[in-house]
Amino acid sequence: MEGVSVRKIKKICVFCGANSGKDVAFVNAAFHLGKVLGKRKIDLVYGGGKLGLMGCVSTAVAQHERQVLGIIPSAFTINNLVGETCGKEIKVATMQERLVMMMELSDAFIALPGGFGTLEELFQMISWAQLNIHNKPIGVLNINGFFNGLLSFVDHAVKQEFITPRARKILISATTADELVDKLQAFRFEPDPALSKLKWSPSSSQKEKLDLTLRL
Repeated sequence: MEGVSVRKIKKICVFCGANSGKDVAFVNAAFHLGKVLGKRKIDLVYGGGKLGLMGCVSTAVAQHERQVLGIIPSAFTINNLVGETCGKEIKVATMQERLVMMMELSDAFIALPGGFGTLEELFQMISWAQLNIHNKPIGVLNINGFFNGLLSFVDHAVKQEFITPRARKILISATTADELVDKLQAFRFEPDPALSKLKWSPSSSQKEKLDLTLRL
C-alpha cells in the first residue's frame, strides 16, 4: 500500500448470519476474520449473541484479546433466544436504534454471508453513505463467490443508471480478510456533489440520535 494514505480503523462492525450456512468455508472465514481483526488490534462491533457466523467472528476476536461489543434489541434477549454475547452488550429498543448505534460506534463495516437481515444492514449502510450521513468504508468478504450474484446485480443497476458509478465505489469487495481490511483502510470517500449538500442534525430529543427516516 505504498503511496496510499491509510485510514485509521479501530473498530469494525461485522454483519453476518445467525446461521452457519451450508459451506464450512463460511465458518472458517468468520473465525479467520476474527483472527485478522485481533492481530491488527481492531475491536469488533456486531449484533450480539453467539449464533452462527456472528458467534464465530465474535469468539475469535475475543480469543485474540480485543474488545467485543454486541448491540442487541431487547426482544432478542427474552428466553435467551440468541445466546450469550461474547463481550460487552448494549440492549436497545428497536432494530433501527441498533443500526444507528452500530454506525456511530464503528469506523468501518464488513458483511459476511448471511440472509435478509445481513443484506438489510449492508444496504442501509451503503444508502446512508450515499446520502452523506457517514463516510465510512463498507465491504463484503466474498467467500467462495457467495456475493457474486449480489455484486453482479449492483453492476447491472449501474448499467441501467439506477446507481451512479460514483455510488458504486462505496461497496468494496475482496476474497480474503486481509485484502478486505487493506481496502477498507485505503478507501477514500467521494460524496455526490448534490447529496453532499444534505444536512443531518441531531434530533431535539435527548434519547434519539439522528433522524434517518429518509430512504432511497
